[in-house]
Parts: sequence; structure tokens; C-alpha cells
Amino acid sequence: MNRPLDLGTVARFRRERQLDVLIPTRNRPAELAVTLSGLAAQEGVPGFGVAVSDQSDDLPAYAHPAAATMVRALRHRGHPVLLTRRLPRRGLAEHRAYLLDLSAARYVLCLDDDVWLEPGTLRRLVTAIGELGCGFVGNAVHGLSYVDDVRPETHRHYEEWVGRPVPERVRPGTREWHRSAIHPAANLLHVTEKLRLPPGAWRAYKVSWVGGCVLYDRAALVDSGGFDFWRRVQVDHQGEDVAAQLAVLERHGGAGVLPSGAYHLESPTTVTDRGVEAWEVVLSGSDAPQPA
Repeated sequence: MNRPLDLGTVARFRRERQLDVLIPTRNRPAELAVTLSGLAAQEGVPGFGVAVSDQSDDLPAYAHPAAATMVRALRHRGHPVLLTRRLPRRGLAEHRAYLLDLSAARYVLCLDDDVWLEPGTLRRLVTAIGELGCGFVGNAVHGLSYVDDVRPETHRHYEEWVGRPVPERVRPGTREWHRSAIHPAANLLHVTEKLRLPPGAWRAYKVSWVGGCVLYDRAALVDSGGFDFWRRVQVDHQGEDVAAQLAVLERHGGAGVLPSGAYHLESPTTVTDRGVEAWEVVLSGSDAPQPA
């Protein structure tokens, strides 16, 4: 029988360190356990922290024995873990803003609760953002059920950065906006296979946004407004990650990194109401105040 799980405290967790991983979760105990297992197997980035914030309808996902074991494994390997609940729900953007406020790390990885990271992923992302000096780098998630579904028409959107990424203003209707076509299904995996990179090599490429696994320079993210726009969007929304990344791109630049070590678990979404795109609200400047 599982013993009681130490949740940790904000005072103990919020310390200056190189990296914190921020995971919002809701009603996904099995997926969260897999996500945490991927983090527990990472090496080359010693002492990174993990903050999990739960908005489940019933027991928190981290209370599941499998997830709790992975929390203990992370702590056993020297990684501080903070487990919190954020209720009532005020939307995805507010949830991410809350998690960001828990961290004082130089870099923060916004990781979805249904993404498994293969060993070496964190080290590659931290190396990339350090060398590139931009506001964020991301690993687009692979959907392995699409591995035999090759879509060569999407590959033309792959364009590498030569040198350090520069700030870009990316908006709907532009050529840059359509870069996102390279990320669905297993498109990026197929592009990576064609490059035939030697072991240990990586490439930075131009993006409009990256979903699921994005490493930010925390200061750049905060300077660009973070997720504070949550007050302007209704509770049921999506696209909060897009809104934040467009702002960081415009001020500090950003890049995708391949090979990607991020794999989507392809579980049903817990965001069932997708009527509002947060990035549309932010870009339009419209204002829909939300009760505090």
C-alpha cells in the first residue's frame, strides 16, 4: 500500500536553479505517470525541479500509485518536486500563469501532461537555448500512430536557422504562420529522418509556435507578458501556448529543435470546449474580463 505522499511546499521549491519543468494536469493519472517517468530518466541536467499543478474533478492525478512512485523516483534522483492543486479552474492560461509564478529558475519547460520525453531530451534543449540565446526552443511532439503516414507536402515548411534566431513578428495569413504544418502527425519525424544527422547533432529551425514541450528563458517569457493575458479570455479556451510564444518570438526570437525527443501519448483531450482561441483574443486586443 502506498504511504502518504509529501506534496512539498512553495517555499522549499521556489529556488534559483537552472531548470524547472512545469506540468498542468487534469483527469490524467496514467498519462501523468508516463510523463513523469520520462523526466525521471533524464540525465545531463542535474537537479532540475518539477512542479505539477492538478485540476482534476476527483482525486489529483499525482495521488495515483504509478504517478506517486515517479514523484518519489524523481526526488530520489535529486530533483525537487512540488505538487499542488489549482481550483477552481480559470482556464489553461491562468493555470500556466500560476505554475510560472512558482518558479525562480533560469529556464522553464512547459510540458503537457501527455508527453513522454526520451532520454537526452532535456540536455539537448538546455544546450540549444544556451547556444542560441533566444527566448524559447521547443520539441514538437511526434504522433507515432502516424509513422507510416508520410506527408511530403508539409516538409517544405522546414527552414533552418543560420546563426542565432532573431525576433520575428508572426501573424495569421503570412508565410511564417504556416510553418506549423510541419508539426502534426509524424511530419517532423520524417523530416528528421531525411536529414540523417550524426549521433549527438541537432538543428534549430524556424517556427510559428510549438505545442506540448517548450523550453523558455524565464526572464524572456516574463518580459513578454507570460500568460498574464488569462484575464482577457474566457475560462474555456485553447491556444494559450500560441499566444505566449508569438509574444516571445516578437521580442526575443525562438526556434524548434530537432531531433525531437517528445512523443505524444495520443490520449483523448481534456479540453473539450475549443470555441475560443486565446491567441485570437490577444492579437485582436479584444477584452473579455474574467472574474478574479
